[in-house]
Amino acid sequence: MYTMETLPPRRAAVLASLRDRIEGHGHVPSLAEIAAEFGFASRNAAQKHVQALVADGLIELAPGQKRGIRMVGGRGPGQLVSLPVLGRVAAGSPIGADIGLVQQQGLDRRLFSLTPDYLLKVQGDSMVDDGILDGDLVGVHRSSEARNGQVVVARVDGEITIKRLERGRRQIRLLPRNRAHAPIVVEPHQDFAIEGVYCGLVRQG
Repeated sequence: MYTMETLPPRRAAVLASLRDRIEGHGHVPSLAEIAAEFGFASRNAAQKHVQALVADGLIELAPGQKRGIRMVGGRGPGQLVSLPVLGRVAAGSPIGADIGLVQQQGLDRRLFSLTPDYLLKVQGDSMVDDGILDGDLVGVHRSSEARNGQVVVARVDGEITIKRLERGRRQIRLLPRNRAHAPIVVEPHQDFAIEGVYCGLVRQG
């Protein structure tokens, strides 16, 4: 097993590049990007270097994530987590989910109250009084349950929106945080599900 001081030159260069990208720029590279940067013949060659660094205890791999590389004992405000940006969520009238991987983003997990599973880009202004603005990336922790009053990402008849949850005895309402918008009343016949709970945001630009 190697240490940072005794790594072979090529593996040390891979480690230095990963640290620069992840800690310096918040970008977790893919195996294809690592292979292209170092002129490896294939992603398999890049994977061998990554796995060797894991075995040396210098990086970690998050299970089930294509860009799940994390630095061990790195500098910076906290450990980075690689999160997929899956599409848009309406802060206004519900919109189609538009789910599809847009990008991957490395963020400090301490930005969020819960560790999010994915990010959604906000479209609309119905949650401005809660500090959620058009264009923000909101972190979503997957959950089918939520407490009354929590900000949730909900699906109504196949469309998604972000609102405060209000469960009454006879009905569910999704409350905006902008007086210009009316609450969404979920009718008994509608297909309704909580997709997750809001756990923080990243403001771009």
